[in-house]
Amino acid sequence: MKKLLSALVITTVAMSSALPALAQHRRLSPHETISAVIDGDRITLTYGRPYTIKPGTTEVRKIWGGLVPYGKPWRMGADEATLLVTQRSIEVGGKTIPAGAYTLYMVPEESGASQLAFSTAIGGWGIPVNQSHDLARVNLQKEALDKPVDQFTMAVAKNPSGGGVLKLMWETTQFSVPFTVQK
Repeated sequence: MKKLLSALVITTVAMSSALPALAQHRRLSPHETISAVIDGDRITLTYGRPYTIKPGTTEVRKIWGGLVPYGKPWRMGADEATLLVTQRSIEVGGKTIPAGAYTLYMVPEESGASQLAFSTAIGGWGIPVNQSHDLARVNLQKEALDKPVDQFTMAVAKNPSGGGVLKLMWETTQFSVPFTVQK
């Protein structure tokens, strides 16, 4: 009985240490971490950067309304969830986002306001399953780009009118939202 119990304990320990490796997904896109200091606050984004061209082919994919359907949550990139870290509280779209780490995802719309969501459920793959962890959702400004962007790109930049602006660009569209750093 003791040998059986010992074998069971050893097997359980071995399996529990192997589970994280089994649970990991294979990345299909390159990843990037970007960072900017806006009004004394370091904002950092980590995200996957898929291409317009389907991996392993020469097929050009339609992004908005195709690969990324309208009216449904999208992870804003590829693979692991997009992560935003802010060292200070920021105000975005009239909502206060406290200092900390958040999963970002968006709900794009063909017409009307697309929304950016800040979720407290971090460390996942894709978008959070339980959207009750959403801290805030804010409207994004949508505009056409002069030149197409082949690889999904995010940016944090200074806003000429003060504060900063979060941008995401892909295909022929840019979505953005301004923010201010709370003092």
